[in-house]
Amino acid sequence: MVKSYLKYEHTKTFGLVNSSTANVIWSADKSTTSRSGTSGRAVVAANEEVLCWDIRKGELLSQWKDKDCKSQVTALAQSHADPDVYAVGYEDGSVRLWDSKIATSIVSFNGHRSAITILGFDKSGARLASGSKDTDVIIWDLVAEVGLFKFRGHKDQITGLSFLQPENATHGEDYEETIVATADESTEAEGFLLTTGKDALIKLWDISSQHCIETHVAQTNGECWSLGVSPDGSGCVTTGNDGELKIWSINTPGLLKLSRQVDSLADNRILHDRGVLHRQGKERAIGVSFHPRLNYFAVHGSEKALEIWRIRSEEEVKKSLTRKRKRRREKLAATSGAMEVDGVNTEQDEKPDDISSAEIGDFFVPHVIVRTGGKVRSFDWIHTRGSKSIQTLVATTNNQLEVYSVLTKEKTSKSKSEEVPDYSRTLSVDLPGHRADVRSLALSSDDRMLASASNGGLKIWNVRTSSCIRTFECGYALCVAFLPGDKIVVVGTKSGDLELFDVASAAMLDTVKAHESAVWTLQVHPDGRSLASGSADKTSKFWNFEIVQEDIPGTKRTTPRLRLAHTRTLKVSDDILSLRFSPDARLLAVALLDNTVKVFFVDSLKLFLNLYGHKLPVLNMDISFDSKLIVTCSADKNVRLWGLDFGDCHKAFFAHQDSILQVAFVPHNQDGNGHHFFSSSKDRMIKYWDGDKFEQIQRLDGHHSEIWALAVSRTGNFIVSASHDKSIRVWQQTDEQIFLEEEREKELEELYESTLTTSLEPDKEDEDNAAEVGTAGKQTIETLMAGEKIAEALEIGMADLRLVEEWEVAKSTQPNMAPPARNPLFMALGGISAEVHVLTVLQRVKAAALQDALLVLPFATVPMLFTFLNIFASRLMNIPLTCRVLFFMLKTHHRQIVASRTMRVMLDGIRSNLRLALKKQKDEMGYNLAAMRVIGAQVKEKGVKDYVDEDTWEEDNGNQKKRGFVQVS
Repeated sequence: MVKSYLKYEHTKTFGLVNSSTANVIWSADKSTTSRSGTSGRAVVAANEEVLCWDIRKGELLSQWKDKDCKSQVTALAQSHADPDVYAVGYEDGSVRLWDSKIATSIVSFNGHRSAITILGFDKSGARLASGSKDTDVIIWDLVAEVGLFKFRGHKDQITGLSFLQPENATHGEDYEETIVATADESTEAEGFLLTTGKDALIKLWDISSQHCIETHVAQTNGECWSLGVSPDGSGCVTTGNDGELKIWSINTPGLLKLSRQVDSLADNRILHDRGVLHRQGKERAIGVSFHPRLNYFAVHGSEKALEIWRIRSEEEVKKSLTRKRKRRREKLAATSGAMEVDGVNTEQDEKPDDISSAEIGDFFVPHVIVRTGGKVRSFDWIHTRGSKSIQTLVATTNNQLEVYSVLTKEKTSKSKSEEVPDYSRTLSVDLPGHRADVRSLALSSDDRMLASASNGGLKIWNVRTSSCIRTFECGYALCVAFLPGDKIVVVGTKSGDLELFDVASAAMLDTVKAHESAVWTLQVHPDGRSLASGSADKTSKFWNFEIVQEDIPGTKRTTPRLRLAHTRTLKVSDDILSLRFSPDARLLAVALLDNTVKVFFVDSLKLFLNLYGHKLPVLNMDISFDSKLIVTCSADKNVRLWGLDFGDCHKAFFAHQDSILQVAFVPHNQDGNGHHFFSSSKDRMIKYWDGDKFEQIQRLDGHHSEIWALAVSRTGNFIVSASHDKSIRVWQQTDEQIFLEEEREKELEELYESTLTTSLEPDKEDEDNAAEVGTAGKQTIETLMAGEKIAEALEIGMADLRLVEEWEVAKSTQPNMAPPARNPLFMALGGISAEVHVLTVLQRVKAAALQDALLVLPFATVPMLFTFLNIFASRLMNIPLTCRVLFFMLKTHHRQIVASRTMRVMLDGIRSNLRLALKKQKDEMGYNLAAMRVIGAQVKEKGVKDYVDEDTWEEDNGNQKKRGFVQVS
């Protein structure tokens, strides 16, 4: 009989506040009124999930995860038109639209070949632009759910993009009347797209004509890392290496003119370089963003700081120029004669208030530098009503979110040399996760609590609810264990200390200076009365648990307290990396830095066995629960199984693609002998092995970085793993059975599918010679399968059409002739016709994948497809889909269709039928629109008075204010 095993599946993830792969977005909390003092929500990436945090309470509100997607989230964007809609970009190049109300993915797009770097919605929320590491920018139509086209112009990854739609501009007195007058005409214009790439270029694309109209070198020092566009679209900032910020003004009236007439292309330039600023940090500036309502922008690099700059008003710039002129006059008066001074004075005073002569540093001044609790990954502005300060939400690379409140500059007559504006950290979300990598995990004896230790922090978790119960400060923890009773946790640190923590009272009990160097490993003796620790000082020490009565200061009473009493020391020849007691308490195995494992008798500490075989140090090991097997793992990527009776190596196998950091036996599996074990590695994999058959049972994918720690529950029902991606994951045993042969077949299929999709991608050489605009599509397994289904449906359908046609011809001569035997598929589906079946297959293909699926069809199937399109048009069957398929196929196979004589008659029939169908639909839509206008007029007549919405009143007023950025242009 074929042996089966029970499958382990990933059930939950915790310990992660935000991952440093994507940006953070602040969103207003609509569930409460804006006057309640709420700070809103933070939408962040967490590996393959998106998390929504309540910033004030530090609570997790929702998790967005697509079970089909295992790639990391690399970019986030919120729609301007509908704040509940978010675009999420992934590492595999896919983009998904999420509805935050129901935490569900609405649409999925696939067009990029590598990770998404930046996303942006246009103001209407109907289009989305995505930039990727593959150097392409794709415009997606969110209404039709298709990719419109792909811009190819940059030579390195896209670092910034923004839609420019000049019809919405409201600044500039000279152009106000023109803009208002032409607003209706210009709404038809599709606008422009501004993009920056790591290749140090900034490009302006005309979306309607689909070409690049301007290209400039954005940075002088090699790379452009981000783009920030002012809310009114009158200017932008690009950032590069060495803290360089370049200011650009955007000719908005010129853009508006260009959107209405194409021939004005060469008249004037749109982007104008206004100068360079240098921020204090000399790191590359990787993020810049303007405040949505106030004259501020912020920029950050990869250091622990966020720099906020202020844009001065026109009056302030004039005052600054006056002060400079006065200083220059005084300086010249002190150094030169009166005649020269008079000359300079008259020369300077000729244009007293001309701000066009001002330098860029007079317009943009540093406001404050916010020092953060970790390296800044990204930030977003918080704009709540009634706040006198500006607030920023900062996501750091050490797994925390912080909210900073910065005081704004009051409009007083005081000089700018007054005291620096202050800031304060008002809120943070940091308790649900560690600041550094989790280096060790330990489960309590009842599997209810989990201890996780990192550099500077120890946390106790409730495994069932995934909530953090206790947080302690500790040293650089390398190993951790629960003591018997599960009330005390012991931590071994890099400095050689053993630290004891009481879970119930949330206090540190004691610190023992145990070793002279790092404590790499510790384990509690199976009898629960002592503890052994192994260190890099080449010793293993044994500690007994003792209860001592300590005096309470100021009283005569005493209190019992646990102490570690040192009893014995085992000295070895090299650093100890791991040690394990056998469950029968007879043997102690010690792994050394010299690639060997030494097995000692526990009672006498005499050497029993030497295990040689690994080429590199043994990093971890475990002993089976019948004390017969020992499994060791090493940096040489091999796992070895040894017998503990004679020290013979049962099996050595190449287990992972990188160093194996931990192995652990399952205490009780189906066989009861506990010879199944898990291994975790730097190659991001956890593997499940059968120690008797020496075979891999299952591979657990999920982590996105090296897995530092692994803990198996006492019952064997679940395992817990911790990784460099800051997440702690629980893998639960299910009732689903797996067979080794099936698992191998699945792995081969996955390998075949991955190689198949990569082989379908165009060669890089072909792309280099391609035009700057291409089609937005990418073949995936989903589109290939959909194309095959369409081809199959067409073949079956055509055969059925011929059969029915022959029967109808024969029936004209023999009226009583029986119906023919049709395809069993049609009979199983309720006797449906061939055209209904083909239409159903087409409708089941996702709109975003339909064009790529149709590309799979060979040209031989096109006449069959057109036959059915003619039937759809004549019977008014899903006209929008019919038109979409028809136009795409005509565009794709235009030359072959024109060259084919047989298809001309078919196309004439489709044209006449389609025109009748479209005319009918047009009449219906016109009738409905007229009815809606009548109803709208009636509603307006019955309305009593206009009302003001309190929530948007301030925003509406705020938009009328002229921005200081306008003066730069």
